[in-house]
Amino acid sequence: MNVLVTGANGTVGTALREHLESELETGLEPTWIDIEPHPTCETTMGDVTDYATVQEAMVDQDAVIHLGMPDFLGGPGSKSLAWSEGFAASCQAIGNVFEAATSEGVDTVVYASSNHAVGMYEVQNAPEIYGTDYDLLVDHTVSPRPDSRYGVVKVFGEAMGQLAADAHGVNCYAIRIGSVRDPEYDHPYGDAERGVDRGDFERDSDDYEEQVARQKCLWQSRRDLAREVARCLERGAARDEAVDERGEFDVFYGRSASDRSWFDLEHAREVIGYEPADDATAWRGPPE
Repeated sequence: MNVLVTGANGTVGTALREHLESELETGLEPTWIDIEPHPTCETTMGDVTDYATVQEAMVDQDAVIHLGMPDFLGGPGSKSLAWSEGFAASCQAIGNVFEAATSEGVDTVVYASSNHAVGMYEVQNAPEIYGTDYDLLVDHTVSPRPDSRYGVVKVFGEAMGQLAADAHGVNCYAIRIGSVRDPEYDHPYGDAERGVDRGDFERDSDDYEEQVARQKCLWQSRRDLAREVARCLERGAARDEAVDERGEFDVFYGRSASDRSWFDLEHAREVIGYEPADDATAWRGPPE
């Protein structure tokens, strides 16, 4: 399977570099594209805001995984409504990827959306929402409720995916990723430990415990992310082999197993057969 991966050298991209091939049942022939080189891994240099670059990279691909986001827009905590060059660049990159995919006949697009596309559900219910008995389920049928401009861009990408499926027959799968972290913090205590390492709070503090509780709801291990992406790629390939000319659009939540979370996993289990390998509940403390 020929797969183009944009934003290949970020936290999510490197997780796919490490785990995607082992999670796929078919062989992987990847093209890793990023604006910055990787110190040890092969990277095709390119800017996804340049359409010609994206179209050239899309030739002969079976699928594309779009991760690249040129501007973080102040991060998920920013509630600004202002237009900016960074906002425009992020939307332009999404448009370039979907336009090039349709023009080059790519069958499947896996779009890295985010929990922040529906992040206001958390904002308005935190911190009680992190408890094991909190009664709220957010699934693929809810209306988007972005919590930031970052979330708004993710919703824009989902809408473009829906249009690509409906109007151009592309299979598009949006994964609303929870919390995927670099290897050092790839566990449900990761954000809490990172806060301690930065000097934000102490290990025995309420802030530490709240970060742990939140991550036990949102954490997706690096290999579970790759596993879910693999199931999306296989779903798109199976539909293509069945010569189904109708495009399929769907939304799945990206998290590992847990005894708590407001984000639904049943839809991903039923449609693409995603079963997490890791369980946040099994962790009783950070790694030694």
